[in-house]
Amino acid sequence: MDKASRKVSNQDINPCLEESDASHKCLDAYNYDRSMCSAYFQRYKNCRKYWHNIMVQRRRDGVKPEMPTASERLEMLNAIGGKPY
Repeated sequence: MDKASRKVSNQDINPCLEESDASHKCLDAYNYDRSMCSAYFQRYKNCRKYWHNIMVQRRRDGVKPEMPTASERLEMLNAIGGKPY
């Protein structure tokens, strides 16, 4: 596995791994008919947008690491009552 694919599949680096995997499974299930998976794609886009905004805010505040770890993200999501996307 090359470095880029390890980075994408690393839970600490990619906060939207679950949404990404779901969209890939949908594409596989519907023989890559993108129109059948638009809800999965939208969920992934919303996830990326949400965590990007968190990362930008942490960068502004000087918090390191800029992207919260998987355990920190889980705590954050539990605090707000689940995924907002």
